[in-house]
Amino acid sequence: MWLKNGNNLRIEAQMGRSSTARLTAFLIVLIAILGTAPILKGAFYLGKHEGDTMHLAELVLRMADGQWPHLDFMTPIGVLALAPMAIFVKAGAGLGHAIFYSQILVAAVLLLPVLRVATSRLTGIWPYAYGGFVMLLCLALVHGEAQSDISISMHYNRWAWAVSYIIIPLAVLAPHDRPRPWLDGALIGIGLAVLVLTKVTYVVALAPGILVALLARRNFCMIVSAFLSGLVIAVVFTALAGFDFWFAYVRDLLSVAQGDSRPAPGMSFGSVVAEPIYLGGSLTLIAAVIFLRQAKQSVEGLALYVLMPGFFYIAYQNWGNDPQWLYLVALCAFLLRPERGVTNGIGWDLRDALTYTGVLALAFGAPSAINLAFSPWRHLAAETEETVPLLSRLPAHDDIKMSRARLYTNHIVLPYDRPGEPFEAYHEYADREGPAMLNGDELADCELTGGFSAWFELVTDDLEAAGYAGSAVMGTDLFSAYWMFGDFRPVKGGAPWYYSGTPGIEYADYVAVPLCPTSLSRRASMLEAINEGGWTLREVRRTALYILTQPVGP
Repeated sequence: MWLKNGNNLRIEAQMGRSSTARLTAFLIVLIAILGTAPILKGAFYLGKHEGDTMHLAELVLRMADGQWPHLDFMTPIGVLALAPMAIFVKAGAGLGHAIFYSQILVAAVLLLPVLRVATSRLTGIWPYAYGGFVMLLCLALVHGEAQSDISISMHYNRWAWAVSYIIIPLAVLAPHDRPRPWLDGALIGIGLAVLVLTKVTYVVALAPGILVALLARRNFCMIVSAFLSGLVIAVVFTALAGFDFWFAYVRDLLSVAQGDSRPAPGMSFGSVVAEPIYLGGSLTLIAAVIFLRQAKQSVEGLALYVLMPGFFYIAYQNWGNDPQWLYLVALCAFLLRPERGVTNGIGWDLRDALTYTGVLALAFGAPSAINLAFSPWRHLAAETEETVPLLSRLPAHDDIKMSRARLYTNHIVLPYDRPGEPFEAYHEYADREGPAMLNGDELADCELTGGFSAWFELVTDDLEAAGYAGSAVMGTDLFSAYWMFGDFRPVKGGAPWYYSGTPGIEYADYVAVPLCPTSLSRRASMLEAINEGGWTLREVRRTALYILTQPVGP
């Protein structure tokens, strides 16, 4: 009997190792295919979000130059959202290839944690489906939604979801093999620390549900392990960047949260929950919670219930309001189905109910998932004949390209209801902000759309010809990317993407005020903040495109 049991255990162990080996091989092949397909194109060809990519370029290039986010420039984006790309730029790669390499690096780093979740919590086909989707989140070339144009914008949201897909199952789902609480707790703690250093939104939204799941199972070892491992990450980054790093990070986050320019980039919170496009997914999540509780999966149902507002909040706070949590709901629904015959109070078979719930979650999440999956192949098939480098004045990073027409076609949007114009009588009904003021004068109420490269090339050429080369120039607009297009210095403490306040103005030699900015609200907000801060802007040059001023401190 003892020998027989021993043989059975050895057979099961061998079968476990064999299935793990197959899953590992599958994920490595997936990383190799999805990761190298974009590289074969020779450059990164954007389809949209060139402004976001210019913003990302400044963040990464400044970090590759030895600067720290929050300490040397203002951004709410965490250091780990940029570090993988900065590492490869520092090593000599062009920014386009650095993006490709960084995605592969992130997928490779998450491979072992994904295997731990897949082999300890999942069965059947789900280890493959789960592992494949997490790798897709790491390696896709679009942030989600159903719009197919290629974009690296908001890559950190995909990466943060990939980490979330590791730590949530570890906390919510019970292991079906030998428990390893110290390992699983460490992975949860490291994952939460990574989210803090990537995008804090995810920690704020998901930590309560994770903690509730651990407490409900009395997994105190996992809680202690998670706390200690997260503390280690915090100590490491404090040793690297100093205590001021954390204060600066909090300051940047508060600046964005308290500013009026971009507290949330999409629909209202209520719309993200109940708009027709999202309501089906929201009801599916609610159904999953109800059916899990009725199926006596009390811990999992409670955890999903506590996670629910966090899922909605993440979607609300991210551009596109994409409910990437739907596949987590599907995973829970399929994995936690009871045996047939377990019914609820109205006689529904809960195995069938959870099956239908899982199918609905897969269906509602399919447009985004399919878009992610197809993006590397769309990039490989992209037309390239009419493209030019996005960073036209940085030859080392000419491997990010885009449509020439999109980068160099400029349009100006003007109001048509000003005094003396045909729609003057309707001016009082228009929802317009007051005019932006500079030194007592009203600035033009016009806005530039498109043509970012053309604008920066013209302005930097003019500034250099006028003798301002080598200076640190800040713009009262969404971007201050003058140093990437001409012989200028980045503004210490400045904001590559303007949110609020006057970050870095004390280090700026000059402030350029566009006559027709890309964002009227940002120009007005920044000029108002400069005035409220006691600064004055002394005009030193005026052209048809901009007014160059010298900031004078209070």
